[in-house]
Amino acid sequence: MAMSGGSDDGEPMIEMNMTPLIDVLLVLLIMFIITIPVATHAVNIDLPQPQPNPPDVIVEPEKNKLIITQTDEILWNGNPINEGQLVTLLQQSLTISPEPELQFEPEALASYETSARVLNIIKASGVTAFGFVGNERYRTFAGQ
Repeated sequence: MAMSGGSDDGEPMIEMNMTPLIDVLLVLLIMFIITIPVATHAVNIDLPQPQPNPPDVIVEPEKNKLIITQTDEILWNGNPINEGQLVTLLQQSLTISPEPELQFEPEALASYETSARVLNIIKASGVTAFGFVGNERYRTFAGQ
């Protein structure tokens, strides 16, 4: 080990040898790095389970009726479907030339939230032959 050669005036040596301290700190740092478990950057997502054999729903070439029931059920030409199947059926209808008309008819007590979600899906699909039907039933209120 090297020592600094200072004056020998009887004063205590003020400078501390930092080399052993740094060596110990580096060894501790390496030990901590080795013992830390490997971080996994995984995000656990619960994926929906596939439904066994969904019913065959047919896209009619002229017009298709989409009904929202008061129990938040989506019906395509009378067949119950989910939102994923709705996207698939809308994509199929876009491949037909000319594009079949899509008639949207929510029941009187259907949920606004479900109706809005279905309308957003229809809008995002790019369907152009779209119309609301059955609104004439609600021209007058029952109380009037």
